[in-house]
Amino acid sequence: MSKENILTVEGLAKLEEELDYLKSTRRSEVALRIKQALAFGDISENSEYDEAKNEQAFVEGRIAQIENILKTAKVIDEDDIKTDYVSVGAKVVLRDVEFGDEVEYAIVGSAEADPLRLKISNESPVGKALLGKEAGVIVDIIVPDGIIKYEILEIKK
Repeated sequence: MSKENILTVEGLAKLEEELDYLKSTRRSEVALRIKQALAFGDISENSEYDEAKNEQAFVEGRIAQIENILKTAKVIDEDDIKTDYVSVGAKVVLRDVEFGDEVEYAIVGSAEADPLRLKISNESPVGKALLGKEAGVIVDIIVPDGIIKYEILEIKK
C-alpha cells in the first residue's frame, strides 16, 4: 500500500505544473538530444549519447515519481487548516528560546518540503514535534546537534 502524500493546494499546482513541463517539453528535448547523439555514429564511445540516456532516465523517473505522488495525494484545503494548534498546511512563527531568533515555517507534507524556503515536512523532527501543539507552548525538539527549545508564538493559515 502506498503512503498518502499530503499536499497543500499550492504544492499540488506546483507538481502538476512540473509534470506537464516534463511530459510536454523535457521529454521531447531529451529525445532530440538522443537522436542527435546517435547521428554521431558509434554509440559505444559516445558520451553525448550516454548523457542523453541518463537524462532520459532521470526525466522518466521524475515523471513516475510525480504521478505516484499525485495518485496518492490528499490535498489540504486552506479552509481545513486550523489555527488553534499546529497542523499540516499551517504557518508557525517560532522563537528560539536560547537565542531569541524568530522564524516562520510552513508545515507541509514530505513531497512538498523545501527547508531552504522554510517549508518543513510534517515527518521531519521539527515538524513532528510541532504537530498538535498550541501557541504559547515551548517545544523541545531533538536534532542532530542536541535539543532546540522553540516557543510557538503564532499559528496562521
